[in-house]
Amino acid sequence: MRHGCKVNHLSRTHAHRVAMLSNMATSLIMHKRIETTVAKAKALRVYVEPLLTRSKEDTMHNRRMVFSYLHSKEAVNELFREVSQKIAQRPGGYTRILKTGIRQGDNSEMCIMELVDYNENMLKEATTKKSRSTRRSRGGKKAEAAAEAAPEATATTEETPKAE
Repeated sequence: MRHGCKVNHLSRTHAHRVAMLSNMATSLIMHKRIETTVAKAKALRVYVEPLLTRSKEDTMHNRRMVFSYLHSKEAVNELFREVSQKIAQRPGGYTRILKTGIRQGDNSEMCIMELVDYNENMLKEATTKKSRSTRRSRGGKKAEAAAEAAPEATATTEETPKAE
């Protein structure tokens, strides 16, 4: 029984799991988006978000700590130079998991994992989205026709006193 065990072992040994998560984190940082299974993405989120938080403060200690997880100079430089600039104001939640369906071979749930601040399509939608009011009446089409006719009637009554 797994009482209180919070780590998803992903059917791998410890060394294999750590190496896989390190490689996936490096790919995520370099390409800003990867396609993987939902279980691996959830495990990767726990692995990579503390690294992204460390990258906000560019010190030698933080660079060395991140390098001990990633084992890639290029990924560390990319993280501290470009990614950290985009996530500087964000208090957390740097990654997004978008489910894409199931894989045909083994029926496993697939997803796209991406860095939140790098999806240009979602950023455009967030800025151009307007608040819409949903005022509805119970009359249906009759109430809509009456509402359209009412402003015209008031406009004609206002014009007649002005003519006098």
